[in-house]
Amino acid sequence: MMDNTGGSSSNKLNEGFYELEYRENGIYLIVHPSIGRGKRVESRDIVDRLTRKKVKNFKKEIIDLACQKADRMPLCIAEPQEEVKIDAQVSVTVSADKMKAAIVISPPDGGRAVNIQDVIEALNKNGVCYGINKTNLENVIKYPVYDETIVMAEGTMPINGQSGKVHFYFDTNKDRKPTILEDGRVDFRDLNIIESVEHGKVLCSLIPPLAGVAGKTVVGTDIPALDGKPAKLPRGRNVEITEDEQSLIALIDGQVNYIDGKVNVFSNYEIPADVDNSTGNVNFIGNVIVRGNVLSGFTIEAGGTVEVWGVVEGATIIAGGDIILRRGMQGIGKGVLISGGDIIAKYIENSTIEAKGEIKSEAIMHSNIKCGNKLELSGKKGLLIGGVCKVGKEIIAKVIGSYMATVTEIEVGVDPSLKERYKQIRDEIVSIEEDVKKADQAITILKKIEATGNLTPEKQEIMAKSVRTKVYFSNKINELKQEIAIIEQRLQEEAHGKVRAHNFIYPGTRISIGTCMMYVKENLQYCTIYRDGADVKVGPIDKA
Repeated sequence: MMDNTGGSSSNKLNEGFYELEYRENGIYLIVHPSIGRGKRVESRDIVDRLTRKKVKNFKKEIIDLACQKADRMPLCIAEPQEEVKIDAQVSVTVSADKMKAAIVISPPDGGRAVNIQDVIEALNKNGVCYGINKTNLENVIKYPVYDETIVMAEGTMPINGQSGKVHFYFDTNKDRKPTILEDGRVDFRDLNIIESVEHGKVLCSLIPPLAGVAGKTVVGTDIPALDGKPAKLPRGRNVEITEDEQSLIALIDGQVNYIDGKVNVFSNYEIPADVDNSTGNVNFIGNVIVRGNVLSGFTIEAGGTVEVWGVVEGATIIAGGDIILRRGMQGIGKGVLISGGDIIAKYIENSTIEAKGEIKSEAIMHSNIKCGNKLELSGKKGLLIGGVCKVGKEIIAKVIGSYMATVTEIEVGVDPSLKERYKQIRDEIVSIEEDVKKADQAITILKKIEATGNLTPEKQEIMAKSVRTKVYFSNKINELKQEIAIIEQRLQEEAHGKVRAHNFIYPGTRISIGTCMMYVKENLQYCTIYRDGADVKVGPIDKA
């Protein structure tokens, strides 16, 4: 009987191969030569195979000679004996995480090939009962692949559920960009950003969370998934949660605002003329609308939006929401605008401005600016001249500085409120540490008095109060130090602020991005100032 199935490389045309023939007078070996640089038959491969087939008393020296000659001549290597036939075998490997199972099929040697039942039994024997790929299983039987790793089963990964959401029935992120007219002027009058609601109107509702879908390993073990967490209604002022606790409704007629993660409805307080001696200072929990001007020396404080149709002079406006100046502000060095949202004004001169969100204007001159997000100067002029400007993310303008080299200081990349909070905490820690020191001194003195037995009830009370003070302040210092560590980490992060100039940046301008600084010494035009490592660089205008 001829057996050439053991030639492990017989399918590689240039490599040598061998045959075993079981004859009546013995077992014969026929070795075929390789072609060109093909691999020759090695005697150890033949010996390994003979050992597996349990051939007795084979002659190693004749095997070596046959491999050396490779002349296709049959050589007897063992006495006559019955062939031991070896069936194909299936071995299974399961990954450490039990998410994959692979098989390797060893070729048959005179025996039978594997069938589907053999593979399934081998998988089941190793505990694999889930995720078996039937297509791979059928293909490996129909088109056998030997001594190769084949993935035969895969588990299912768990799918975590989605957290619940809040669906808003009003626009929470209005585009407050003023309309640019055909002649290039900017219309700051018709902004249309106040959205009014009526009592009882549904403002937002909850979208329930989705449950997770459990996964499963190839051995049938369930893998738990995380369920989504329910969202919370962003309840602010003048709103009410419905009985089913799924929606927010307005309690009053007014303007709906989404400020600091809360939905508020503010009533409107309208002043038909100027804010002057006839009105006095204005302090209102809702929105304030001024149809006239705001004269010097007067103050408006509002929990919502402040909108002024006329001109603001050297006055102070503080708003929890936005500040909208349809004309502008001539601060004469005394004007102050502080907004918990955005500030929009046609122009601002000689004023102090602070906005948690964005600032949009056509021209800002000789003012001190703090802006948490973006400062945008558009329209015909697009001017930023003089003063100190600290902006969290980016500045977009047409012209920065002036041809007369007006000193204009710009800082971008770090939220100015973060820097201020850092300084405030450091000062607070120094002050509290001084208080702790005083409490320690009082406790030391009172303990000495106590040791002499002369501590009166009044002094005992003072001592107890001093101990409580020390404990309170010590805890406070720890809290502040934790906060300052978080702020320091954020301040150390690389800043990615940008300054974009669509026309000129003039000399006299100093630009800081994070901890890096650049002095403008010559006219720059159509450019983007950005940070690259430890340097501030000038690149082409970036409109993105």
